[in-house]
Amino acid sequence: MTSPAIPAPTPTPAPGVESGVDTDLTRLEPTPVETGRPVRWGATLTVAVVIACGVVARFVAASHLWLDEALTVNIARLPLRSLTGALRHDGSPPLYYVALHFWMRLFGTGTIAVRALSGVCSVACLPLAWRVGRRLGGRTVAVAVLVLLALSPFAVQYATEARMYSLTMLLVLAGGLALANLLERPTPGRGAAVALLTAALLLTHYYALYTVAAVGAVLLWHAWRGEERAAARWAVVSLAAGGLLFLPWMPVLLYQSAHTGAPWGATGRGLRTVIDTLGVLVSGYRDAGPVPLLLVEGLIALAVFGRAVGRRRFEIDLIGREPARTLALVTFGGLLLAVGVSRLTGDAYAPRYASVVFPGVMLLVALGVASFGDARLRLTALVVVAALGSIGLRPIMQYERTQAASVARHLRADAQPGDVVAYCPDQLAPSVSRLLPADAGLTQLTYPKADPPQFVNWVDYAQTIRHTPVPSFASMLLSRAGPAHNLWLVWSPGYKSLGRRCEQLAAALGTYRVPGDDVRVRWSSPEHMGLIRFDPLSQYSGAISRRCRTAPGC
Repeated sequence: MTSPAIPAPTPTPAPGVESGVDTDLTRLEPTPVETGRPVRWGATLTVAVVIACGVVARFVAASHLWLDEALTVNIARLPLRSLTGALRHDGSPPLYYVALHFWMRLFGTGTIAVRALSGVCSVACLPLAWRVGRRLGGRTVAVAVLVLLALSPFAVQYATEARMYSLTMLLVLAGGLALANLLERPTPGRGAAVALLTAALLLTHYYALYTVAAVGAVLLWHAWRGEERAAARWAVVSLAAGGLLFLPWMPVLLYQSAHTGAPWGATGRGLRTVIDTLGVLVSGYRDAGPVPLLLVEGLIALAVFGRAVGRRRFEIDLIGREPARTLALVTFGGLLLAVGVSRLTGDAYAPRYASVVFPGVMLLVALGVASFGDARLRLTALVVVAALGSIGLRPIMQYERTQAASVARHLRADAQPGDVVAYCPDQLAPSVSRLLPADAGLTQLTYPKADPPQFVNWVDYAQTIRHTPVPSFASMLLSRAGPAHNLWLVWSPGYKSLGRRCEQLAAALGTYRVPGDDVRVRWSSPEHMGLIRFDPLSQYSGAISRRCRTAPGC
């Protein structure tokens, strides 16, 4: 839904017809047909290989499921009648969870299986991006956006995660194409398609509200002052109808807004957050330095404000030119609105939420590539941007996103039936518990609510932490373990809203029981899990037993 004014395809002028500008990406120099054909075949084969590599990368990830993925899978496994209640505690819209629910019925709950849904959605983005790019700027833009999207580390990152972001990108591209069709020739069927895709997008990702608002504002302007007012009014009505279809979910959204939020996250910081987000959209989460970001910013500026008037010269129009001007307005307008609301309300913001504007950014970069008058410059710009992005693909496929497998391996090897496993914070529990046998006989409890490990209840999370004293929670754990069983603590420092409570919990347990083993877990991902075993009382000396005589379970 990122482009409300995508023009219909127009015949591409022959090379050199307009200001000497060559519009063919694959033509390095004007050549006769008989010598140009091998160049075209070679370019086509190269693009095909690039696309094939991008498709393969979308189904290759060595990592186990991290917190958000494991939690998503656990919610999606619930009966559909229980889904709304679970999502009230989680803070997400329902459509992806419903889709994943039926997907797992067909393909199972293994790591590869649950991630494959996102991979399929991401692959489906490629032909849609081609069609949207062709409408925006012909074959040159279509090829450019296809290559950029295939090798995008951001797209591959979320193609290999069991989360809703690839589905969001797919719905944005489908919605933008449906909206372009509606503006070209309004019909009830095309209006219904826009309404349904708008509702589906809102039910997949809440941050789509801001992009839909930006699109709606542009459409309202065109309905009032534009040349095609009737078509714009059709589009406004269709967008509003999509909003009406979202209304039944509004009570859940309002409850989530009041009680869940995202207490672990940071709020938007204004323009700096927008620039940082653009860097993530371009290079993924690796620190690629300023060069890729500056290059992309330059290409977007050329797409919006530049017009080639020769092979190496541009004419700058500060008002901007279509279709890039409108595309940039709704793309960055939605992003700025999201960051601004986050800053004003204190709601959490993370760069992955910008998946809703990611297709628009890729299309703008492709338009920037196509804006050069010299085919060699177009090809060079595309190769450089795609190559800088593709550097980030290997870490995505090889990087372990969680220590859950390492922690679970230690527990499977050494934990005995009757042992207690405590998680602090509870956010560590879904990814670890998923890897423990169901018949292991372990009691698993989470701080702060002593809930089972499969879910995280975000309702009034920060307040619950403040009202759960660490000493009383430690006493409860000791009581549950009793004198004869190990007590294991899976913990991590520095989680927002928890302060040093997990370190305090470890210290409190160590006051009454001797830490038998501080298991060395390599901290290679943002979760930074640690594992401590507290021995049973039967292994204590008499002095230590007297020290813990007053504690439950001693």
